[in-house]
Amino acid sequence: MGYETIHPNWEKPAGNMVDGYSLEMTAKEIDGLREAAPLIRPDTQIAVTFLPGEEIEQRIEASSVVRELGFEPIAHVSARRIRSHEELDYYLSETARRAQAKRIFVIAGDPPEPEGPFEDSLQIIETGLLEKYGYQVIGVGGHPEGHPNVDKDALWTWMKRKLDAVRARGMTPLIVTQFAFDDDAIVEWLGEMRRRGIDVPVRLGVPGPAGIKRLLGFAKRCGVGASASVMKKYGVSITNLIGTAGPDKLVDNLDKKLGQEHGRVRLHFYPFGALSASAEWINDYDARHS
Repeated sequence: MGYETIHPNWEKPAGNMVDGYSLEMTAKEIDGLREAAPLIRPDTQIAVTFLPGEEIEQRIEASSVVRELGFEPIAHVSARRIRSHEELDYYLSETARRAQAKRIFVIAGDPPEPEGPFEDSLQIIETGLLEKYGYQVIGVGGHPEGHPNVDKDALWTWMKRKLDAVRARGMTPLIVTQFAFDDDAIVEWLGEMRRRGIDVPVRLGVPGPAGIKRLLGFAKRCGVGASASVMKKYGVSITNLIGTAGPDKLVDNLDKKLGQEHGRVRLHFYPFGALSASAEWINDYDARHS
């Protein structure tokens, strides 16, 4: 596997924990991205999510602006939110044409019932449309804290099927995890994945600095564990919801605990609508650890 396909610096060890980071935004955050752009490293990979309440054209436009500003777009597909084969074809072809996107992240999505013909991300991969439109790196989801609707063994089985399908079509697989607060859970999950022989590079989801209420709200919405003990280790007391919290302790603990046995790992930041604050935190961390 050529790690360079995912990011040029993945062929060498990371200089520090934010080396080669990626960010996430929604299709409605174009203005926020323009504001944050001077703080973000050129060529940074920025994922445009596939959330409800957004139109296909908004998502395509957001990816195009990512490219326009000098960054690398990562498109998203939520399988259960795709309403037809024609809609998928249009979205993939136009994002590739207008944003020159070469990277995409594919998930099943959270609607209990599909809005169209696709129930899971594997079905999207198997359409052949990703390679048809020149996508090179295909991200699939990882869940260090488990998934509320899928048992642990099934998660590993589905991951392997998706990774095999991506490779069989001549594309490079990447695993991107849901954000988590528990460094021990993240490290244990990574270790188990490597022991299972899954050698795929991983982007670990990390919450960007945000208000404590906002962090807990997103955690609840996304099914992320946020118990009192985990949040205390993260640096937050859930009995005091005033103020903001950043990922300092989480990232420092990951830096201490991750080793060669965990393979190639980089961070993926979930800014929760605060792109500038996340970029500022990343730059400050980099300045202190370079």
